[in-house]
Amino acid sequence: MSVMKDTAKLSTENISSLVATGAGFDLLRYYTLPDFLGKDAPYLLYFMGKNIARETTIETFEELYEFFQYMGWGELQLKKEKRKELVFHLQGHIVEKRLNQKIFPVDFRLECGFLAEAAQSITGDTYECMEDILAKDNIIEITATKEK
Repeated sequence: MSVMKDTAKLSTENISSLVATGAGFDLLRYYTLPDFLGKDAPYLLYFMGKNIARETTIETFEELYEFFQYMGWGELQLKKEKRKELVFHLQGHIVEKRLNQKIFPVDFRLECGFLAEAAQSITGDTYECMEDILAKDNIIEITATKEK
């Protein structure tokens, strides 16, 4: 059976019309997916993020920042730009709430996958992203490293 996509590309204009809460998404992300996939869940989340980014029309870093806000992922900012890497900070109320809840361990693999693919779309370079949780400051530092 073939699945046909009869949907428009995602953009900051049409994503803003979606209504969702983070709680339902987090339950799927941290309970259901690991239950089905076990230790492979973080890898799948990363590739799900890349896939979502492929379905967007993000062309600038400003559009990227807006998209993160609309998705409820937090406030994204480019902090450092080096020859072989980009360093972003993800923060805000949503990130702080996720980091300080005591129900399940959190990760930011979906956001990293999305950012890797979106950065490639914006710059033309291929990136791999890893997150570092700066819990004391409620900041997620995401380093996008250029692949050779």
